[in-house]
Amino acid sequence: MSTTLHIGFLLFPRVTQLDLTGPAQILSRVPGAQVHLVWKSPEPVPTDVGFTINPTTTFADCPPLDVLCVPGGFGIESLFGDAETLAFLRRQGEWARFVTSVCNGSLVLGAAGLLDGYRSACHWIWLPFLERFGAVPVAERIVRDRNRISGGGVTAGIDFGLALAAELAGAEAARMIQLALEYDPQPPFGAGSPQGAGPELVARYREMVAPRLARVEAVLAQTVGL
Repeated sequence: MSTTLHIGFLLFPRVTQLDLTGPAQILSRVPGAQVHLVWKSPEPVPTDVGFTINPTTTFADCPPLDVLCVPGGFGIESLFGDAETLAFLRRQGEWARFVTSVCNGSLVLGAAGLLDGYRSACHWIWLPFLERFGAVPVAERIVRDRNRISGGGVTAGIDFGLALAAELAGAEAARMIQLALEYDPQPPFGAGSPQGAGPELVARYREMVAPRLARVEAVLAQTVGL
């Protein structure tokens, strides 16, 4: 019997690379782990910062995953009506030990029907969208509900990765990984949450992302009737 842990991250155009690479770096160090970056085809995939990431396998060739993870990014709106991608997630979600997400990747899990009735985290600006998929939005950095584990926005993927590493290999192994990566955050500003940033900065950010939120609203109405 194989002891390999197959951990798969959905790779898609305009993914936020840190949503993926943060937890992938951590989970790659779990004993027996094999990380898969999965997309429809093997061609390089552009991230939201311009550089590309190479898939390691395709939907067709991906083995059954012990951990399925959907990161977020600017490209999620193209996935809501993507039948091929959503079918892949449903198929893998049926047998995965853990079905997981980072940032607004939880909305893609929701679109695949994998969060109905589950508590879930999300980036704070996208959190209210979870209710449209039957999920229960929770404003926490890591949320676990049965075999669903979700991380909040972007950098929360690192904390999520360590929490998941502890589930897979034990707390001592996760602590060793944290030490090896010298993960000891001491941010220069306390603006990493709406509470810390204050109402003025939050209002400016909401104004900045309003056009994108409106596009997602339109896409959801057209593709899934939400």
